Amino acid sequence: MSDPLGRPDTGISRREFIAATGSAGAVSLAGCAASTGSTETPVPATPTAHSSPDLEKWVEEVPRPGVVEPVGTKDGSPYYEVEMREVEQEIHPDIPPTTVWGYDGQYPGPTIEAQQGEPVYVRWKNKLPDEHLLPVDTTIHSDTIPYDSTGVRVVTHLHGGNVEHTSDGKPKAWFTRDFEHTGPKFEKKDYYYVNDQPPATLWYHDHSLGITRLNVYAGLAGLYLLRNDHEESLSLPSGEYEIPLVLQDRSFNEDGSLFYPTAVSGTDGDSPNPDPSIVPQFFGDTSVVNGKAWPRLSINPRKYRFRFLNGSNCRFYNLKLFEYDESDGTTGTGGPPFTLVGNDGGLLASPVTIEERLEIGTGKRADVVVDFSDYAGQTLLVHNDAAAPYRGPNINTGGQQPLPEVMLIDVASGDVDDPSQVPSTLTDVPKIPVDSVAEERYLPLTTSTDEYGRQLYLLGSDSESSPHRLYDPVTEDPTLNDTEIWSFANLTGMSHPMHLHLVHFQVLGRQPYSEYDPKSEMIDVEALEPPAPEETGWNDVVTANPGEVTHVLVHFGEFEGLFNDQTGWYMWHCHMLEHEDHDMMRPFRVLPSADEEIRERAHHSVD
Repeated sequence: MSDPLGRPDTGISRREFIAATGSAGAVSLAGCAASTGSTETPVPATPTAHSSPDLEKWVEEVPRPGVVEPVGTKDGSPYYEVEMREVEQEIHPDIPPTTVWGYDGQYPGPTIEAQQGEPVYVRWKNKLPDEHLLPVDTTIHSDTIPYDSTGVRVVTHLHGGNVEHTSDGKPKAWFTRDFEHTGPKFEKKDYYYVNDQPPATLWYHDHSLGITRLNVYAGLAGLYLLRNDHEESLSLPSGEYEIPLVLQDRSFNEDGSLFYPTAVSGTDGDSPNPDPSIVPQFFGDTSVVNGKAWPRLSINPRKYRFRFLNGSNCRFYNLKLFEYDESDGTTGTGGPPFTLVGNDGGLLASPVTIEERLEIGTGKRADVVVDFSDYAGQTLLVHNDAAAPYRGPNINTGGQQPLPEVMLIDVASGDVDDPSQVPSTLTDVPKIPVDSVAEERYLPLTTSTDEYGRQLYLLGSDSESSPHRLYDPVTEDPTLNDTEIWSFANLTGMSHPMHLHLVHFQVLGRQPYSEYDPKSEMIDVEALEPPAPEETGWNDVVTANPGEVTHVLVHFGEFEGLFNDQTGWYMWHCHMLEHEDHDMMRPFRVLPSADEEIRERAHHSVD
């Protein structure tokens, strides 16, 4: 017999689970209907087929994003103004310039470089046209979004930022050109980023309700690098030897314009499909790095620091370097390994050599050092073997839309002086103690269909037997300074990159879904599959693979002198952008502690 939440009572492996759920990503195991919110298996839905023009590979050099400078100060802190504009940008010489949206007219946007402990203000200014660049599905959250109003809605989220909730870039805090119209959660024009967290590779991107996938695909994303003196003292590669690499997939039309699908097939609803319609996932057929299609990077035979960001809508990457023969397009033996020095939330305690492949889910960052000194005069391929949709490492079942070739790296001949190093100790990363946990939350990832029969991915909670829509009442309400375990139980047929705003967490481990009992008073940590090497340290995105429960330790507030206390409303969601736009996103609220409530009442009594 299955339990009330639909958990099967027989053992099953992840590979068997995926075979049972099928490529539709729907739970079809006996007894799972209660947790999907539907008694029928959704029919696989596929976007309209499209092939981009045949572009010659390895023509353009990888550009480096510019760095934005403050325009002044506010309250003694640097003050930035960053405009979102529509521009034409050459992405590949074989097609006409592509119309994109860019922060300060750049795709990707310029990098903001900030120092730990030095707050900044940013005014994100909307100078976009009144009409959207891409097809908008007006059936998504139509009860909340005024689609008939003038102007494109935008709001910028600092991904990885430990910031006040009024500066977090909530989906309903959108605004149109020159702030003419604003959303119901809009509170301020100038966002305040306190920068009281470890130095890390953060990024900023649009987060507007119902159109995040479109705004980011149009180009609204950029890097935010937080630094401190300790990191700079480590002698990691820096300056021209530190290169941000924003990985994305795109599709193009013959005229150079961005292609984005407008319809899906294979739905089973009674109502005709909207046109244009949201699609369940999007995978482009062209690799784009820092705004260039199929580029190459010229470097010297020495150590380089690459700051990888997966800025794709839905695609995962499993990266490895291979020797490459450009004359016939064949790969040889493996190249130098990636040495991971940091991830989402900053530096690791010690560097980790990735012997096989480096997994980077959507929204995640990987801070790596690669030593090219033994590869002088050679060409290397950055290779990706992640299937799309992704179902975890070494799982390649179902339909695939691979993108194996990402970019080339040309290593110059000769010898060069290289004073950089990778120390054996990088920083102190205190472990969150499991015995400090106040609550464990069972959070099932499920599927259903909407009123048109389109596939819908949803998030559930242990307080309800059915999943929730985006703005159902809040079910996750931790108290400031509490430590919790969030257990993502993936009942779908694909991997989901789960992201929490505000906080950084530590991955506790994984276990088969069939072996998990949410009613148990404790989790046997020793029995869990340990985190992957790239998941050590602080994370704000974690991959939840199908048929597994992924456990993360979350502390809400300052911890061992790191991060800062914040209360209020934030979001947690799948970072596949089509999923979060279509209800795989939920709010959570950090409640003030008793001490903070006393201080707050005292403050108001003085006022």
